Amino acid sequence: MKTSSAGQDGEGAALESWPPERHAYGTDPAQYGELYRPVGRPRGVAVVIHGGFWRAKYTALLGRPLARDLAEHGWAAWNLEYRRVGNGGGHLTTLDDVSAGIDHLAVLENLDLSTVVTIGHSAGGHLATFAAGRQRYQRWSTSKVSVTAVIAQAAVMDLVAARRAALGNGAVDNYVGGPDVPINVETDPYQQIPLPVPVWCIHGWGDHEVPVAQSLSYVQQARGQGARANLVALDGDHFTVVDPDSVAWAVTRQLLDSLSTVPNDQSHLAGPAGEHIR
Repeated sequence: MKTSSAGQDGEGAALESWPPERHAYGTDPAQYGELYRPVGRPRGVAVVIHGGFWRAKYTALLGRPLARDLAEHGWAAWNLEYRRVGNGGGHLTTLDDVSAGIDHLAVLENLDLSTVVTIGHSAGGHLATFAAGRQRYQRWSTSKVSVTAVIAQAAVMDLVAARRAALGNGAVDNYVGGPDVPINVETDPYQQIPLPVPVWCIHGWGDHEVPVAQSLSYVQQARGQGARANLVALDGDHFTVVDPDSVAWAVTRQLLDSLSTVPNDQSHLAGPAGEHIR
C-alpha cells in the first residue's frame, strides 16, 4: 500500500518540504516506511531507524530530517517505523518489523539494492546492527534484502552491559520483557560479533544517555575477532549525531558516501577537526 506523503499520520506534515512516499509493509499502523527519493540515480539505499529506547512515544518523526537530508545528497532514504514497547512491540516483534520493513524495499520500484546501509540512532543503532546479521538466524533466514554496511549513531551495542547500567531507566528490561528474561544472541549485537559487513560507530564523548563505552567495547571486540569495525568519536552529546547541521552528521554522510563505492574498511578516512577515528 502506498500514499503520496508522510502527512497521513499528521506528524510534521506542514513542515515536509521533501514529501516522501509512504508504504505499508504490514497491517499494523506502525508497520510502514517513508521513502525519500533523490533527484537522479540514487547512490544507494540508506535505511534510517530512529531511536527512543524502543518505546512507543518515540516515532519515525525523529528520522525525517535525516532522511530528507540524505535524499537531498543523492541517497534513497527509507525512514522506517516499527512496533515498539507500548504499541505491540518489544523484543522479537520489533526485530520482526525491522527485518520485514527492510525486506519491503525489494518490492519498491526503481531501487538498486546492491548498497543498503542501515543508519540507526541509540536503540535504532541496535536495530540497525541486528539487521545486518539477521539472516544467520532461522527466524529471519529467508530475509530477501541484505544489509551491506551499518552506521550506528550513539547506539546501544551491548544489551547486557546496558541492562547492568540501567540505561534509559530500565529500557532493556522493558524491551526484552522483564529483568529475568535472558538476553540471547538474536537480540544482542555484542553477542552477534563478528558481522560479515563493516560497522561504523559514531558517538559523542559527552553522551550521558548511552555512554561512548558502548561503541568502544563493541569495536574493540569486533576487531579482535577479525570484523571490520571503527569508532568515530566527536565532541557532543547523545543528540549531536542526529543534528543535520552538526559536524557529526557531516562525518556520517561522508562515511555513507564512502560506503557507496568502497565496501572495505575506511580507517584512513580523514574528517573535521576534533574527530577521533579508531
